Amino acid sequence: MAREDALRDKILKLGSKKKLAPILKYLDNPSDDVRMAVAMALGMIPTYDSGMGLIELLRDPSPIVRATAINSASEIHAKNCEEYIRKLAFADPDPNAREVAKRAFEKLKDNVITY
Repeated sequence: MAREDALRDKILKLGSKKKLAPILKYLDNPSDDVRMAVAMALGMIPTYDSGMGLIELLRDPSPIVRATAINSASEIHAKNCEEYIRKLAFADPDPNAREVAKRAFEKLKDNVITY
């Protein structure tokens, strides 16, 4: 657990420094907590490529990872994630993720910045 905590801290620090490439290496980490940190870190980097990384996390099997990715995409106004979030708003199997997606979709469709 301590190793996972250190890895999450490292990923978030990379996000604050806008270091996209090292963050993307953790997209397929087996830990939900680590992938959630990746989603948060990508939400600190408002670029097309970070949006593309978030798309992968929007398809994650973990509802908490999907919800975090939805929030991050909304925060950086990732136009390339809009259609995925719209689908999740109506079809995500997790009710919490669906609700987060509905709010994020409303925010994205009203306030979109393209890269």
